[in-house]
Amino acid sequence: MEILKTKVAIIGSGPAGLLLGQLLYKAGIEHIIIEQKSADYVAARIRAGILEQVSVDLLKEAGVDQHLNEFGLPHHGIEILTGGEKHRIDLSALTQGKQVTVYGQTEVTKDLMQARREADLTTFYEAQNVKIHDFYAQPYVTFTQNDQQYQIRCDFIAGCDGYHGVCRASVPQDKIKTFEKVYPFGWLGILADVPPVSDELIYVQSERGFALCSMRSNTRSRYYLQVPLTDRVEEWSDERFWEELKNRLDAESRENLVTGPSIEKSIAPLRSFVTEPMRFGHLFLAGDAAHIVPPTGAKGLNLAASDIAYLSSALIEYYINNSEQGIIEYSEKCLKRVWKAERFSWWMTHLLHRFETESDFDLKIKQAELAYILGSEAGQTTLAENYVGLPYEIKKFENLPKAS
Repeated sequence: MEILKTKVAIIGSGPAGLLLGQLLYKAGIEHIIIEQKSADYVAARIRAGILEQVSVDLLKEAGVDQHLNEFGLPHHGIEILTGGEKHRIDLSALTQGKQVTVYGQTEVTKDLMQARREADLTTFYEAQNVKIHDFYAQPYVTFTQNDQQYQIRCDFIAGCDGYHGVCRASVPQDKIKTFEKVYPFGWLGILADVPPVSDELIYVQSERGFALCSMRSNTRSRYYLQVPLTDRVEEWSDERFWEELKNRLDAESRENLVTGPSIEKSIAPLRSFVTEPMRFGHLFLAGDAAHIVPPTGAKGLNLAASDIAYLSSALIEYYINNSEQGIIEYSEKCLKRVWKAERFSWWMTHLLHRFETESDFDLKIKQAELAYILGSEAGQTTLAENYVGLPYEIKKFENLPKAS
């Protein structure tokens, strides 16, 4: 068995793990990333595409915003389509100039992977039988790669390995509490190399169910339909998808819609999930390992980024200032923001989707609530403030060691 030593062992090389690694590298803090999948698999995963301004700022701090600045699409508003009419929410006007940026999570991952390769940082891909040990005292990680057994001794373990990862599963049941809500429908998503139907995202509330018109670039579009969980991707041809999307759009959008062959198609179930706490001794959970939000509020990747902002700050404070304050406060600070984002995502999901169990009264109440929001500056401001991302503060450190 080969024994290695580092300060932080990061489990998982999705955006959360890679971003944490990049921020630690910039601060001169040793770390190693362990990932069960191949690099090609990680780079190819299709995920979210809306970045809050605070997430954009964090990527800039990490030094990986060159492609984001070149190819990202700043958006100052969104549209909500209901009753056959579109209503624009002016995000920037309602939030003192804040915006969101359309830039795919796949591209964020590729940018971080490229920065990691250029810095020649240690990453173990295709690691098998990954296990974490003794994280309440002297943590270490064991795994196998290419028939070689490894043990990594470390000060801390960062669990960035997603909902199905080993880190949360390793926590004793009496030390952890989970909260979950499973929604009775999913999102059928399609990716196609066609121009977007609109310059801004369109959220659709219709009698036939929810729809979302999004994009990844000016030439690549991402569309979603609310579908029953019993549906299978194989049942949805491209032709059927485009026809149903047209049925949920207004006349102008139907006229502007450009269709084409899909390059990816999948059904994602919707759930809300939170783990409390997010720290267990020397083990931290971050991103999807700690919480899941339905995609309606565009919060998944952004919550992972804020977790990493808090975690990187806590670890830098520990190693540079010899203070455990950030580590002690990590879980509490993260969860305050997590639950606010969970509330917003839950609210948007209930407001815009059709539920089989809702009565005619429930539907009328939902329509009245949406009408109030669209007709009230205060209502629109509440939506806009949450959509662009609630602010958070982290400590800034001066005179950090140069990355080596």
